[in-house]
Amino acid sequence: MTHEVQRCEKAIALAKAGKLVAVVSSGDSGIYGMAGLIFELLSGDNTVEVEVIPGVPAFVAAASLLGAPLMHDFASISLSDLLTDWALIETRCELAAKADFVIALYNPKSSKRVEGLGKALEVIGRHREGATPVGIVRNASRKDEEVIITTLKEAPSFAEKIDMLTILIIGNSSTFSEGGRLITPRGYRLEGKGA
Repeated sequence: MTHEVQRCEKAIALAKAGKLVAVVSSGDSGIYGMAGLIFELLSGDNTVEVEVIPGVPAFVAAASLLGAPLMHDFASISLSDLLTDWALIETRCELAAKADFVIALYNPKSSKRVEGLGKALEVIGRHREGATPVGIVRNASRKDEEVIITTLKEAPSFAEKIDMLTILIIGNSSTFSEGGRLITPRGYRLEGKGA
């Protein structure tokens, strides 16, 4: 982190020098990744051809390990305040929770940012029951993968296991936990409801 601009500028310079260049991001390059920065730096410059190759977004990898928590509307929020003011992050958490979205939290905690996760969970907790299911997935689809299913009330007790390689998925008012899985019903089984 913090060297993304230099990485992208170097990649662009190499591409302009005729090299075939790949800029690699974890997850999907278009979701909290480097694709947007490449396009920002190339704004107004059509001399470099760019192809964005989709990856598996971290929240999708995490959701697959948890069961089916993203079956209904959801919001993805990064808790990193390096590039986004904390007040805006807090507002986004508040509004997503109030609107009853399932919430995927990216970048929940780093070695320097340790308080944001607790604040975010507190904000979300204003609109969710303490028993709301929460999935914590660290290193999704990687070595040392870890999956924890807990509740909103108990999630802070797992803070030591949470870092930048962790995704939290916080259920909505319909999400339930059963058999080691999180499930958010879409409404298919409810009479009179459409998909």
